[in-house]
Amino acid sequence: MEKTRVVIAEDERLTREALARLLALEDDLEIVGQAGDGEQAFRLVRDLVPDVLLTDINMPKMNGIELTQKVKQLLPQVGVCILTIYHDDSSVFQAIKAGATGYVLKDSPPEETVEAIRAIARGDGLLHPSIAARVLAEFNRISAQRAADLKLFSELTDREIEVLKEVATGKRNREIAETLFISEKTVKNHISSILFKLQVNDRTEAAMLAARGGLIDT
Repeated sequence: MEKTRVVIAEDERLTREALARLLALEDDLEIVGQAGDGEQAFRLVRDLVPDVLLTDINMPKMNGIELTQKVKQLLPQVGVCILTIYHDDSSVFQAIKAGATGYVLKDSPPEETVEAIRAIARGDGLLHPSIAARVLAEFNRISAQRAADLKLFSELTDREIEVLKEVATGKRNREIAETLFISEKTVKNHISSILFKLQVNDRTEAAMLAARGGLIDT
């Protein structure tokens, strides 16, 4: 039976060694490396190319989210499971954005960590139920916000959309006029209309709305 090769990154030595002993009891898992900080973990992953990296978030030299980003950029085939004591929503979303496909709490039963590693090795993902619920809620919130933004944008004319995109890049009225081959007065009129339709107070808020709505690359 081919074993799933795992690297553990955890700065607390006792916790790291306990995890290694626990996972080593599973016939289908093999601990190929252990690291006490993010930089050491990255070197191990780079040299050993494991199937799964199990990493804490808060580590010295390089935290788990930064580690995840570097690993996924260099070796996208390596699965990453975040192990943490935190329910912090921000960390969850950052980790998922960085490329982690598993997120397990340290106080979860050991079998959940084992199952998360197995799922990631299969190419699947696994989130702790409480975390999964919050991730779903956040994605629903973002989706609803995007729909509301698009409804606002639908009230703009094609020319106003063009002007808004230029505003969002930080261009002044004269630069926008030169880019779109229209007068500065026409640009001012378009911007006034845009602010009114988008229900914002100034061009900075309009630019932020354009970025959030996907009209420009951020």
